[in-house]
Amino acid sequence: MAPLSLFFHKMKVGGLFMAYSDRELIARIVQCEAGGEGENGMKAVASVVMNRVNVSTGEYARVSQGGSIRNIIFQPGQFDCVRETLRNQYNPQNIYNMTPTDVHYNIADWALSGNRLNEIGDCLWYLNPFRPSCGSTFPSNGSGTFHTRLGDHCFYRPTASYSDT
Repeated sequence: MAPLSLFFHKMKVGGLFMAYSDRELIARIVQCEAGGEGENGMKAVASVVMNRVNVSTGEYARVSQGGSIRNIIFQPGQFDCVRETLRNQYNPQNIYNMTPTDVHYNIADWALSGNRLNEIGDCLWYLNPFRPSCGSTFPSNGSGTFHTRLGDHCFYRPTASYSDT
């Protein structure tokens, strides 16, 4: 039998280990990554997470191993909100410090039910450029091309070269 850690991400809180369900993970990641972006901004983040979970080629297909939300969210270097340390400093804005509300759980349920925000399409990446314009490609390997901007975030859809990642 597989160890519990393969099924639940465990976190130590007050001396106890807590396990997060997929619903809880999505609620926390949307609150942390896009809590100030309104409902559509949070749905956009949930859509990108689920697009990564369900893509059939490339890096995320290998990482998700057939649909693991946990593997996608905890893939190293993907979401700053999963990291407790950024640039050798404590990151207080992390999923472990989030306290999701009904809004976040409703968005998680919406995403888990197969819904996606139409404006996001098949986007696999987003970022906040902290400037008025979005770059034409992301990530740096050029496997994504600019699709749309929603609030402070730029969204990128995969190019043909993504399948080779």
